[in-house]
Amino acid sequence: MSDRPVALVTGASSGIGAAIARSLAPTHDLLLGGRDEDALSVLTAELPGSQAWPFDLTNAASADLGVVSRLDVLVHSAGIALLGPLSEASSADWRRTFDVNVFAVAELTNLVLPQLRAASGHVVLINSGAGKNANPGWGVYAASKFALRAYADALRGDEPSLRVTSVYPGRTATPMQQDVRRQEGGDYDPSKYVDPASVGRAVASAVLATPDAHITEVVVRPR
Repeated sequence: MSDRPVALVTGASSGIGAAIARSLAPTHDLLLGGRDEDALSVLTAELPGSQAWPFDLTNAASADLGVVSRLDVLVHSAGIALLGPLSEASSADWRRTFDVNVFAVAELTNLVLPQLRAASGHVVLINSGAGKNANPGWGVYAASKFALRAYADALRGDEPSLRVTSVYPGRTATPMQQDVRRQEGGDYDPSKYVDPASVGRAVASAVLATPDAHITEVVVRPR
């Protein structure tokens, strides 16, 4: 790592996470978090100043925190979406969704909080339109994203030295969206959705805001 600020991006192996990494690469050294080591290696080769950091997000305590000697920006981009009526959601569905979308976020943030405090850093949480409106068939996912929204608001109040930004993308052309469309039984047409690079640029704009500005929420919707 150089003297540039350091950003850790989870879910960096594809989709929005990879797009955020590309948007931050010109200004930040990067730790690319995720479980797909091959995909992380490919992205690391593409982005100078980046380092793959493979780990299981649901067991953040097992991660090698020795590589995180300093940290200016933490971007939580990893997430899962399990759809269906609430009456068909199993306890395992609820636990898995909250483990990835909420509990892992809280655990990893706590683990690197000393470094973030030292840098007066920035935490970015990739939420969803489902974090503002809960629709039929999306109850479990929406509940996790409403919880993530509450976590961000509470973290902002608890840690006044940090900037905390919630980002609410609409449907985005990613592998996750492909899986969502499969669960919905519909076709996947990426031209109908937001380009993940647009979300990446929105995140970079919030991160690179002047020190006097605290961008607390960003909403990105398809045109």
